[in-house]
Amino acid sequence: MSYDRDAALAPVPGLRLLPWEGEGGKPCFLSADGAGGVLSRLADEIEAEQLCDGADVLRGAVAVLDDGKAGEHALRLALRATTQAFGNVLRVADSRGARLPVADGAQEADLRHG
Repeated sequence: MSYDRDAALAPVPGLRLLPWEGEGGKPCFLSADGAGGVLSRLADEIEAEQLCDGADVLRGAVAVLDDGKAGEHALRLALRATTQAFGNVLRVADSRGARLPVADGAQEADLRHG
């Protein structure tokens, strides 16, 4: 599973990017009305787990990098886990960022600088 940031951006306001993929690795979205339904709460829980997992993976990767005796296999495993966790964290950030309120004029400025 990998996160393609360009393919995952929700083009319609009110859609929440979910922390899992659909068939074929396609992004999943939820039409969220802010009521905090069952799927929304499940997504919140999974996002929290992904962020905790990311912190654990970071600690493990640092330990491998600090180990002068770590071999190529250990480095590859650490890098694979790190890229997976980083993809999850980007997905969470994009999902949460897309749900932040936009101040008047801020969207226009983002379009000019983005």
